[in-house]
Amino acid sequence: MSEVSLFHGNVLATSDLFKSLQDTNTALTGGSAGKTRRRISVNGGKFREMVNGEQVNVNKNDSMNIVIVDAAPIGRTYYAGTYSPDNISAPACWSADSKTPAPEVPEDTRQASRCVDCPQNVKGSGQGETRACRYSQRLAVALEGQYDKVYQMQLAATSVFGDAKEGKMPMQAYARFLSAHNTPAVAVVTEMYFDEASSTPKLFFKAVRPLEEQELIKVVELRDTEETKDAITMTVSQTDGVSAKTESKPALFADKPAEKKPEPKAAEPTPSEPVKDEAVEEPKKVATKKTAAPTVDDDDLSSIIDNWDD
Repeated sequence: MSEVSLFHGNVLATSDLFKSLQDTNTALTGGSAGKTRRRISVNGGKFREMVNGEQVNVNKNDSMNIVIVDAAPIGRTYYAGTYSPDNISAPACWSADSKTPAPEVPEDTRQASRCVDCPQNVKGSGQGETRACRYSQRLAVALEGQYDKVYQMQLAATSVFGDAKEGKMPMQAYARFLSAHNTPAVAVVTEMYFDEASSTPKLFFKAVRPLEEQELIKVVELRDTEETKDAITMTVSQTDGVSAKTESKPALFADKPAEKKPEPKAAEPTPSEPVKDEAVEEPKKVATKKTAAPTVDDDDLSSIIDNWDD
């Protein structure tokens, strides 16, 4: 049988029956059959479109218009080594809710059973006075006018937290602004742009215009897709297809300090002083409150946006 008749001559190829049987292929390929993973990277202060871990386009502008399709809760990510955006690797431990490690975190790299007790969540565990385990938030976004594709975005803490200053808003401030105007984020085109005063990539967000009715219908349909779910639940390394590497267990892995094994006794042993546990300051928990934003009429939304820059 020729390849043409095998793949293109089968009248059942586009049937619902064939589509329902694709799960076998997915299982045989380890869960990645036919899936295209897209994300937007901000490495180097540029918006970079990535497809299955490969860069396919670099936005020449310092801003990009998107529609926020969905968002995950604030999470945390810990890399055992030095994180490099040029060489994406699998994190050693991560949390989808900033409370407990994700179920798929390998047992030998899990840092603690609860984030609040984690030694990587203590000030000074990272470089300088920073924490080694960092906050972030994953978004599922669509590019303006392209509502058939979903991109993952992972926002660093600097792009999430902070107050609005001179009209420049990190994500949480932007979300509060939209809620104050009874406007859901999914109903507007959002401009994201870089903070020129920051030495590391930091984003601000601004509402541009309300979606047209047909645009909103497409985006709402996009929100219920598997691609959107994956975008807000998968890590960056999973999206790029990077396999988790076997990491050696860090010394601070356990919730409790490891007991020190006694040294072999000499002929005339001398008593040793007991080991004292180092006091560790408990990190502060960040509480978030999710508020459902009611819908508004198109005329009211348009008039609101016309006055947002005033």
